[in-house]
Amino acid sequence: MDRVYEIPEDANVDPVSSLEEDVIRGTNPRFTFPFSILLSTFLYCGEAASALYMVRIYRKNNETYWMAYTFSFFMFSSIMVQLTLIFVHRDLAKDKPLSLFMHLILLGPVIRCLEAMIKYFTLWKKEGQEEPYVSLTRKKMLLGGEEVLIEWEVGHSIRTLAVHRNAYKRMSQIQAFLGSVPQLTYQLYVTLISSEVPLGRAVLMVFSLISVTYGATLCNMLAIQIKYDDYKIRLGPLEVLCITIWRTLEITSRLVILVLFSATLKLKAVPFLVLNFLIIFFEPWVKFWKSGAQMPNNIEKNFSRVGTLVVLISVTILYAGINFSCWSALQLRLAHRDLVDKGQNWGHMGLHYSVRLVENVIMVLVFKFFGVKVLLNYCHSLIALQLIIAYLISIGFMLLFFQYLHPLRSLFTHNVVDYLHCVCCRRHPQRRAQDAEPSFETEARQSIV
Repeated sequence: MDRVYEIPEDANVDPVSSLEEDVIRGTNPRFTFPFSILLSTFLYCGEAASALYMVRIYRKNNETYWMAYTFSFFMFSSIMVQLTLIFVHRDLAKDKPLSLFMHLILLGPVIRCLEAMIKYFTLWKKEGQEEPYVSLTRKKMLLGGEEVLIEWEVGHSIRTLAVHRNAYKRMSQIQAFLGSVPQLTYQLYVTLISSEVPLGRAVLMVFSLISVTYGATLCNMLAIQIKYDDYKIRLGPLEVLCITIWRTLEITSRLVILVLFSATLKLKAVPFLVLNFLIIFFEPWVKFWKSGAQMPNNIEKNFSRVGTLVVLISVTILYAGINFSCWSALQLRLAHRDLVDKGQNWGHMGLHYSVRLVENVIMVLVFKFFGVKVLLNYCHSLIALQLIIAYLISIGFMLLFFQYLHPLRSLFTHNVVDYLHCVCCRRHPQRRAQDAEPSFETEARQSIV
């Protein structure tokens, strides 16, 4: 279920009402201009237009394979975006023929953006007037190191605008990891093969890179909101900057390594990449089958078992797409009611980055020793070293965020330093135990004597 996260930026509270049931009365939420909706719509339209332009150029130059792959990546992500918006807004149960028609011609984000803007300007004109229909929203918040419960009145119009924002956040992730990541990877591959960068392809790669970075940043924010659904989350500029640098370095280094590896081995790299994706895709399903749990029935009331299965497969595809290029920040659990593991699973994060680091090193070594010199006019060893260093720097920014900048780090049972200390010092107790055994034997001998 979608929840309203647009609660007041300032923790203005009424001290009188705090005496009742330990619930602090917060100020009514303020509606803000939907910049995120405009940005998501702009990225979708820009990437779609540039992709269709490159399809036209490839067709004119009789480059059939390049045209087919570019068009396929565009169509798949666009269809998934339309289905996401329809599912979040529950349009199948409503009588909205215009919206469904716009989704049918792949312009659903445009009409949704217009609806959100109309709703915003309607609220702007009625600013100061009380809405007849309101609902209460309660969130926990950390004030001065103490956990308090704050309550807000949320109007129906503000809630509707919040639903639009949440829908576009999910749409941006679909667009980023199911469309922009494969599109950017393939266009980089074509650029290496052809040794030229036309303006249209450069524009497409820029849109794809911005979309991927924005989607990965939203992935972290949504993961925090999902894990700590009962808390009011506030991310400052420094936290957002740290996440952006972390995700940008992680994704760009990973994608460039994949492109160089694919350009080196050509078709021989396809089985490795496909197997990598399938392992990530089937991992949640294997755990689900081993648990013996039944298929969750709380996704949508009107869905049949087939519809629920289709939604779960789509979620798993998105989960595999995210983890293929970067860390998803969530662990998918199909047997759980919420479909995700809300615990702070340091082991899952450590395993992911350890495996990805080994993979990246192997692919970089393949490029260094087997890469064709015609591909690049630079030293392969220097390129390989820079890519690995960039990935390690991204891991450093990730550790920095969780150790010092996470908005709810005070709720962690163990932080990053504690986990690293446990991993690094796990062997010391064993050594101490081994060293203690001879002393115990000597004491026993002395007692016998």
